[in-house]
Amino acid sequence: MTEINRILEDKVLIIAELSANHGQKLEIAIDTIKAAKRAGADAIKLQTYTADTLTIDCNNKYFTDVLKGTIWEGRTLYDLYKEAYTPWEWHEELFRVAKEEGLICFSTPFDKTAVDFLEQFNPPAYKIASFEIQDIPLIEYAASKGRPMIMSTGIAELKDIELAVQTCREAGSDQIILLKCTSSYPAPIEEANLATMIDLKNKFGVEIGLSDHTMGIVSPIVAVSLGARVIEKHFILDKSIGGPDASFSLDEKEFTEMVTAVRQAEQAIGKVTYDLTDKVKASRKFARSLFVVKDIMAGEIFTEENVRSIRPGYGLHPKYLKEVIGKAAKENIEKGTPLSWKLINGN
Repeated sequence: MTEINRILEDKVLIIAELSANHGQKLEIAIDTIKAAKRAGADAIKLQTYTADTLTIDCNNKYFTDVLKGTIWEGRTLYDLYKEAYTPWEWHEELFRVAKEEGLICFSTPFDKTAVDFLEQFNPPAYKIASFEIQDIPLIEYAASKGRPMIMSTGIAELKDIELAVQTCREAGSDQIILLKCTSSYPAPIEEANLATMIDLKNKFGVEIGLSDHTMGIVSPIVAVSLGARVIEKHFILDKSIGGPDASFSLDEKEFTEMVTAVRQAEQAIGKVTYDLTDKVKASRKFARSLFVVKDIMAGEIFTEENVRSIRPGYGLHPKYLKEVIGKAAKENIEKGTPLSWKLINGN
């Protein structure tokens, strides 16, 4: 059983995505991992690539126009990824610090060399990024390692998801978690479409979750209420660090608030039960029951004028009202007395 499975047995897995939120400073990356632990994360996730494994150093229109309309407009892909990548020589230290802090640590590989590199750390899972959902050779290679596969579906059409899931299973990975994701940075909350998670679970028979790029913490809370078992959110030590992902990342205070809200949502969902807690049982005294509401003499007939269903709940169940009406009182009964069978003739 992997560390991830152990978490999922008991609660929603909350992942803090480090991404580019380290400003190319190892000290900040380490401090961010420690802050994620304080904020209540279960896991820290890295990204393993270089600018050269993702793209090429080229500034023609294909490598600049692709960023038009995004928060990174005006740059080339290569420059963006050169700024954002996490140096591979940091990984050993980051995995060590995470373990020391009691956090699960794993990464998103972006090519086969990244998978090979990450294998030395015995990661508990591989994460496939939204934009790699169509990279079937990468998915096949990562899945062949037999580890759980967590895949974001941000840019995927249904046929893309079908192929990715099929590829994982055929390659030998039988634990798949699909994350609903809106690949817009930041993502408008009205485009979250979290109901899709339920359909993913039903269609593919997998666990589901949310990789969230919306602002704030509403989407994660709603996702958990709909059955999400994984929540992934970008995490930053301090937004003043800046960087490509800072604008849609949560700082420690915000992430802590999200974790608290998610855990409260889990508690609220609870389980299917009709058993009453001791506190609720105690509250049943406020329910309605049959009371004598006018003074009654012995032998007098019970009517709807002298017996009513009212609060509190110390008398007979209201379901007996029709049975009581028309019968006679055994003795004098004072107004405000809870009705019981011993006060009724013939019982």
